[in-house]
Amino acid sequence: MEGTGPESSDRPTGAPARKIFIKTYGCQMNVYDSARMADVMAPKGYAEVDTPEEADFILLNTCHIREKAAEKVYSELGRLRLLKEEKAARGERLMIGVAGCVAQAEGEEMRRRAPAVDLVVGPQTYHRLPEYVARLDNGSPGIVETEFPVEAKFESLSMAETRKTLARGATAFLTVQEGCDKFCAFCVVPYTRGGEYSRPVTRLLDEAKALADAGVREITLLGQNVNAYHGEDDAGRDTTLGGLIRRLAEISGLERIRYTTSHPRDMDDELIAAHAEVDKLMPYLHLPVQAGSDRILKAMNRKHTAESYLRLIERIRAARPDIAMSGDFIVGFPGETEEDFQATLDLVSEVKYAQAYSFKYSPRPGTPAATEEDQLAEEVKSERLQRLQALLNEQQLAFNRACAGRSMPVLFDRRGRGEAQLVGRSPYLQSVHVDDAPEELFGRLAEVVIDEGHANSLRGRIVEKAVLTA
Repeated sequence: MEGTGPESSDRPTGAPARKIFIKTYGCQMNVYDSARMADVMAPKGYAEVDTPEEADFILLNTCHIREKAAEKVYSELGRLRLLKEEKAARGERLMIGVAGCVAQAEGEEMRRRAPAVDLVVGPQTYHRLPEYVARLDNGSPGIVETEFPVEAKFESLSMAETRKTLARGATAFLTVQEGCDKFCAFCVVPYTRGGEYSRPVTRLLDEAKALADAGVREITLLGQNVNAYHGEDDAGRDTTLGGLIRRLAEISGLERIRYTTSHPRDMDDELIAAHAEVDKLMPYLHLPVQAGSDRILKAMNRKHTAESYLRLIERIRAARPDIAMSGDFIVGFPGETEEDFQATLDLVSEVKYAQAYSFKYSPRPGTPAATEEDQLAEEVKSERLQRLQALLNEQQLAFNRACAGRSMPVLFDRRGRGEAQLVGRSPYLQSVHVDDAPEELFGRLAEVVIDEGHANSLRGRIVEKAVLTA
C-alpha cells in the first residue's frame, strides 16, 4: 500500500519509515475510523502495509455489535502474541494496539487477558494515537485510554492527503454523527460510543470538498444514528441531516450522496423532502425496524410501533416513489413468541424490502436485554432466522430481477474477476457487473442497461457513448 512521503512526515530526514497494519472489524464507521487512524499516523513516519508480518505497529480496530466480538479479538491477539515473540527473538520490536468498541468495553481487562497488548484506545480518542505511541517509545509499560474526552476528536484530525484519497477510490465514507441517546435494550453503542454528537457543518463541507477534489464521486454519510444529526453551521444555526444533504449537493464533482444508519424516530419532514428534491441523494434508504411486534418493540425500547413504521414508509414512498427500502431485523429477542415472530414476517411482506440484514439475538454484556430470564433456545432462534431470511432473499431476488431491461447510472469502483470486467454500484446500491468494460470507466459514472438480475447482483452492458462523468 501507499507509503508516506517526506513532505508529510516529521520524522528525522533519512530515518526509515515505520510500518503500520490496521485490521478493521465491523461497521462502515470503523472503515472510516481506520482510514483516519492511518492519516494521523502518517506524519509520524508510519506507512501502511498489507500484512501484519511487515508491521512495526499492528492496530485492531474492533466492533462490538456482532456475536462473540470480544472473543474473536482475543483469539486474534493470541496469534499476534506469537508474531510479537518471533520478532523479539530476532531483535525486532512490534507494538500491538486495540482500538474501537471492544477496546472501549474491555478496558483494563484487555491488557490483563492479553499482556502482549501495548495500547487499548476507545473510539473517541484515536486522534491521540501519535501521543500514545510516543509514550510507548519512551518506555511506557502500556496505555489504556477509554474515557470519553471533552474535546471532539474530529476537530483534531487533519484532512487526508490527496494522493491517499485517490488511492482509496471513487467512493468514501464521511462520519457526520457519532453516539446514540436511544438506549435500545439490545445495543452497546451508548456505552461504547457515548451520547449523540454532531460535527459542525463547515468542517463536513470542507472534508467533502476535499474528497470531491481528490476524485471521490460518491459519499456515504455515517452515524450510529445518522438522521439524528443536528450540527451548527457557520452562523450558529442548527442544521438537520436534510439541510446538510442540500449543502453537500452543491459541491461540484460530488455526484452521489447516501447515508446510514437511520432510526425511524428521527426521519423528519425535511429529510423526507430531501429524498424528493435532491437529485444527488440516492433512492435507497436503510431504515431498521428490528421487529414487527409492538410488544417486542416496546421491550426493545425502540419507541416506535409497527404501524407508525409502516405509515412512515408510506410517506417516504409518496415523496420518492422509486425508493428502495432496506432494514435490520433481530430474531429471537427475549420473550419473543411465535405470534410475535409472525408479526415480523407480516411486516416484511407488507414493506417488500430490496435488501435487509437479519440476525439472531445474542446478549451483549451490560445491556438490559442480556439480563432477561426468558432467553430463547438457539434452535428456536435459528429456525426463525431461516424463515425470515428465506422471505427477505425472495424479496431481494424479485427486486433485482425487476431491474432487468432498465437503464441506470452505475459508478464503477471495483475491478471484477474476469478480464476487462468492471463492477460498480447502481443507485440502489446493487453490485453491477459489466464485461468488456473500457478501463477508462473505472472511477466514473456510466449508463448501463441491465440484462439480468440475480440474488446478490446485476449484470449489464454499457450504453454506447453514455459516460456521465469525466
